[in-house]
Amino acid sequence: MATNKPRRLVKQSTDVRLLSIALIFVGCWVFIGYQLYQVQVVDAAVYREAADRQLIRVEETAAVRGTIFDRQNRELAITSQSRSIYADPRQIDDPAGTASVLSALLGIDIHTLRDKLYSDTTFQFLARQVDTDTAAQVEDLELPGIHLLPEPKRVYPYGPLAAHVVGFVNIDSEGIEGVEAEYDDLLTGIPGRVLAERAARGQLIPQGRTEIEPAVAGADLVLAIDREIQFMAYRECVETLAVAQAERCIAVAMDPATFEVLAMAVAPAFDPTTRTQDDIESGRLVNMAIRSVYEPGSTQKAVTVAAALNEGVVAWDTQYLVQDEFEVVEGTCDGDGEQEFGCYRDFSPHEPMVMTVRDCVRLSSNVCMVKIGRDLGVDNLRSYLDAFGYGQVTGIDYPGEAGGAVNLPHGCPTCPASASIGYSLSVTALQMASVYSTIANGGVRLGPRLMIGWADGDGLQETEPAPGTRVISEDTARTVRLLLKSVVDSGTGTNAAVPGYTVAGKTGTTRRFDFDVGAYTTDYVSSFVGMAPVDDPRLVIVVVVDSPQVGSTVAERTGGAVAAPAFSRIMEASLHQMGVRPDA
Repeated sequence: MATNKPRRLVKQSTDVRLLSIALIFVGCWVFIGYQLYQVQVVDAAVYREAADRQLIRVEETAAVRGTIFDRQNRELAITSQSRSIYADPRQIDDPAGTASVLSALLGIDIHTLRDKLYSDTTFQFLARQVDTDTAAQVEDLELPGIHLLPEPKRVYPYGPLAAHVVGFVNIDSEGIEGVEAEYDDLLTGIPGRVLAERAARGQLIPQGRTEIEPAVAGADLVLAIDREIQFMAYRECVETLAVAQAERCIAVAMDPATFEVLAMAVAPAFDPTTRTQDDIESGRLVNMAIRSVYEPGSTQKAVTVAAALNEGVVAWDTQYLVQDEFEVVEGTCDGDGEQEFGCYRDFSPHEPMVMTVRDCVRLSSNVCMVKIGRDLGVDNLRSYLDAFGYGQVTGIDYPGEAGGAVNLPHGCPTCPASASIGYSLSVTALQMASVYSTIANGGVRLGPRLMIGWADGDGLQETEPAPGTRVISEDTARTVRLLLKSVVDSGTGTNAAVPGYTVAGKTGTTRRFDFDVGAYTTDYVSSFVGMAPVDDPRLVIVVVVDSPQVGSTVAERTGGAVAAPAFSRIMEASLHQMGVRPDA
């Protein structure tokens, strides 16, 4: 019996050890199972997100920006495909060597490249929208961590032709000027997304998870601009700039029936695809037809006469005794008094003579017009200036429009006289196109517009013009057109005549006012505004020439000398382009 007891103790000890081992195994399996449950069930979403962050890349795909067309569906701004080069620094084994290889190829300072390649980010643009050859060379190098990204690039097929109207975008295809900025939301579209599984070094995993959310293209815009008329306006501005030795030339063409802007040219211009730092510093990017103001001078006389006719103050044949100078403030015409200080003079000295209202307009007499303005009265003058749109923006669909100003404070003895002949006022070329279009269409003022519609997935959506406001009667408008016709037939605007067509218009020549310093300079702003044909005007054109230096006398730099010839050539070519039959 004594010999069996130790055996039983050994067996019991063995059983305990086996049971303990079994329990340990079971405990381990329970723990492992619990951990698996925790990982695969409880924390599954967390680990999936972590895996996705490591393996899944989400890239945004740009929406194709809408195309901008002229009224005949000719492309003014399009989007082409280019490629940009970027780096994922985490994937680069030799940042210094990679920078050395790419520096000369991309034309980027090697230190700048090294800073980007040594950064701890996952994405660094190295070069945007590179040319095809450069992209191909980079791709052939197969450098780890260096990738090419398809990226849209905005292109303007006609360069500077309509640059100030269309505007431009920045490197990210965001509209920052012109129509591109005004309608950026319409043009932009909705970006898409591409989700794909990639290995640690960025290679696409075959048969991996891929999801694509396509981008929605932006809407296409249709502008009122006619490329052919725009070309004529721009060409003439460029030539006038050279011939007149001027600082700037502006030309605006408007359909008086709709106030649609058919052309808006500014010279010097710029190429929106390849604009330079010099373009920025020189101010060439600014649309001076809409944002730059000047005193309209004698082109304003059409409004003074229209107001007096409409109020019944004068008729076309009302007579005035006109001297070559007239004092509004006593004693101011002694010596070389300037009209801003109360003495108003005609351009050329003459003996006292009787002039009809028609003669006043035809010969552009300052003295006669001051007398008409006096008879009209300052309150009436102020009211009609407001009705024609002076001192207020036209509301055109373009950012940053200037509204000009009307300087008619109460108690100013000279301001009404000055405003009657186009001083004490500031306007844009667009505003003068609007004023003369009101006269051309029978007396109704509308709102100018550049866009006439847009096309999206639902087809072409045409914009509706705002309702017009009557400013003068049809009879008054007709009479003013006939008075302006005499200017071109035998007055100061004979250089504006167009063979085969009747033309009505007015010259303007003013001393250039420097609004920054508040004083007149020795330069002039010369302009011509007109319409054709006279009985049923189809087109109104404004030409403004800033600071012409041609010749040695003022007579060689007047609106009739430098702006009227350009007007004539633009009008003739445009009427032919529009298919308007001759009427003279």
